[in-house]
Amino acid sequence: MLSSSVMLRRFYCLGTAASSPATSSHKKRLVYLGSPQVSASGLDALFTASSAPDSSFEITAIVTQPPSARDRGRKVMPSPVAQHALDRGFPSDLIFTPIKAGEESFLSSFKALEPELCITAAYGNILPTKFLNIPSMGTVNVHPSLLPLYRGAAPVQRALQDGVRETGVSLAYTVRQLDAGPVIAFEKMEIDDKIKAPELLEFLFSQGSKLLISELPSILDGSAKTKATPQDESKATLAPKITQEESYLSFDQKATVLHNKVRAFSGWPGTRAKVLVIDPKNDKPNTIDLKIITTRVHDNNEIRNGEKDDIIFVKGSLIFPCGDGTALEVLEVQLPGKKVVNAAAFWNGLRGQKLKKL
Repeated sequence: MLSSSVMLRRFYCLGTAASSPATSSHKKRLVYLGSPQVSASGLDALFTASSAPDSSFEITAIVTQPPSARDRGRKVMPSPVAQHALDRGFPSDLIFTPIKAGEESFLSSFKALEPELCITAAYGNILPTKFLNIPSMGTVNVHPSLLPLYRGAAPVQRALQDGVRETGVSLAYTVRQLDAGPVIAFEKMEIDDKIKAPELLEFLFSQGSKLLISELPSILDGSAKTKATPQDESKATLAPKITQEESYLSFDQKATVLHNKVRAFSGWPGTRAKVLVIDPKNDKPNTIDLKIITTRVHDNNEIRNGEKDDIIFVKGSLIFPCGDGTALEVLEVQLPGKKVVNAAAFWNGLRGQKLKKL
C-alpha cells in the first residue's frame, strides 16, 4: 500500500477498476512526468507508440502534480495529464502525485518500478539528484524553447515578451542544473506578432511530441547520448516564472513592448490596466481595473486629438497613448466578473463617459 504522501489521491475510473498493464521483459520501462493540458499530447503520443506491435517500450507509470481546485466551482480535480491517463484506461494505482519529487516514500516506490527511461514535459517540479540517478537510461525533457535560450519555468511567455520571431522546441537530457543538459534534437519555427502564449504552448508541445517519437528509438538504444550536443553556456538565457504582480501595463513603455506583454501573459495571469472613467456631467472620476485581452500596435500617429492621457475610440479599437509617441490598439477587454467583449461593445457601454489612462 502506497503512503498518503505518495498517492495523495488515488484516481479511480467509474465502473470496473483498471488492471495493471501486462509487463514484457524485453520492453523498456518508461515513466512519463507531466501535469498541464499541453503535456497530454506527449502522453497521448507515447500511448499510441507503445501500443504498436513492434514497440520496444511500455509506460510503466505516470508522475504528475497532486489534485487541485480548479475552475469556478473550485472542485478538487486530478491534473489534466492524470485525467487524460484515466480516460485512456491507465491504471489509477500507477499514477503518482507527490508534492515534491524528492520525498523518500515516493522515491522508494519509484525505484521499485525499476524505470529505465523518464520523459518529462511541463511536469512542474524540480527533480533532485536522487531521482535522476534512478532511471538507468536517464531523463529526457521536452522543452519549448531553442536551448540554451530561455531556460526555466516560462520559456514561451518570456520569448513572446521579448518579441522573438523565431522559437522552437528542444529534447534534452535532464541534469541537476536547470535545463542545461545535452540537446538530443531541436526544431525551429517562425512565429508572427499575433500569436499568444496558450496557442504557442500547445503548438510547441505538439511539435515536441512528434520530435520525441521520432527520436525515441535512438534514446532507447543509447545512441542519442553519443550524438547529444552540450549546450553553449555563453548563450544561455533565463525564463523566470511569471508572477501576478507583473500583470499591470505601464503606458510609459512603447506600444510594441506592451503588445508583446499582452501576448505573453495571455491566459495566466493576463494583463491589466488601471483606467479612469469620467462622467462629463460632473467630472467625477471612477477607477476601473480593465483586463486587456487582445491588442495590436497602432501605426497611425495622426489621430491624436485630445490630451496625452485620453483614451479614444477609432475604427473598432480603443487607442491608448504610450511611450515615445506610440499608441496601442486594444481590440478586446474584460471587466471584473464580466465576459470578454470587443472594444466597440465596451465603448458603447460607457454611454458618453470619457476614458483616461493612469
